[in-house]
Amino acid sequence: MQALQTITLGQNGPTVTALGIGTWSWGDNWFWSYGKDYGASHVQAAFKATVDSGISFFDTAEIYGFGESESLLGGFMKQLGRSTQIATKYFPLPWRFSSHSVSDALTQSLKRLQVERVELYQVHWPFRFLLSQQTLMNTLADEVQRGRIAAIGVSNYSTTQMQEAHDYLAARGIPLAVNQVHYSLLHRKIESNGVLERARQLGVTILAYSPLAQGLLTGKYTVEQYIEPSGARRLDPRFSKSGLEKITPVLSLLRQLGEKYERTSAQIALNWLIAQGGVIPIPGAKTAQQATQNAGALGWSLSAEDITQLEQITRPWLK
Repeated sequence: MQALQTITLGQNGPTVTALGIGTWSWGDNWFWSYGKDYGASHVQAAFKATVDSGISFFDTAEIYGFGESESLLGGFMKQLGRSTQIATKYFPLPWRFSSHSVSDALTQSLKRLQVERVELYQVHWPFRFLLSQQTLMNTLADEVQRGRIAAIGVSNYSTTQMQEAHDYLAARGIPLAVNQVHYSLLHRKIESNGVLERARQLGVTILAYSPLAQGLLTGKYTVEQYIEPSGARRLDPRFSKSGLEKITPVLSLLRQLGEKYERTSAQIALNWLIAQGGVIPIPGAKTAQQATQNAGALGWSLSAEDITQLEQITRPWLK
């Protein structure tokens, strides 16, 4: 197996594969219909196919399946004897208003994951409630010093919020490593709202969630072969016929480039994100087939001309 390209989280964080796997769908039976359309055996096969492909970086959260995603990931590592690099997330619930509540949440995540330390611990949303950002960041800095987390990240933070978190951590001599945000060819707002530019200035790595726009960029959904989506996608206007008509030029270009490189549309879309530099896409994988397809986005590069072409055709999604 050839060594896959890697990237450092932030300025001096852990080195991980340049593409990770998001595990929101593992154990989630509200949005993703876990237990109905697929189950533990499917996601275990996805885990095995991922690590067999050389990808070892998994992103989870305590809120995914209310802890089930973390538990499944921890169980798979133990059952298959495969260690991975884990990013998980703390959810700032209203009743968590002390530093102890933050440390307790981390303790519970580590128990479910069956590990003593995670590579990256992120704040899931910039909700304030009664816990100040300064107390939160200081507590996470304490956990770095305790050795229970290697790097600190945030998620869904604006430019101002990211700068504030960075400054509190800098006062402790610890860099902010990551901001995990929504980013894909069909959701490029971080390029126009200042988040991507500020992240680069601060040396913060972007983790791109929904990098395939929840399946829209895979080519599975088209106007010509219209399939009514299941689950929460039914409520998303982007998956309607009129929504798909708007993205048809993007899907056509992805197909053309897929033929040129002998890759899938999804692999082209993921490779475009990797080409942005300092960006790690974290597509989901519910099956071994999806996991193998994700891995196929690594080990090659789009040409500068093709990157520009994709950038130009998706400019309407900068806003």
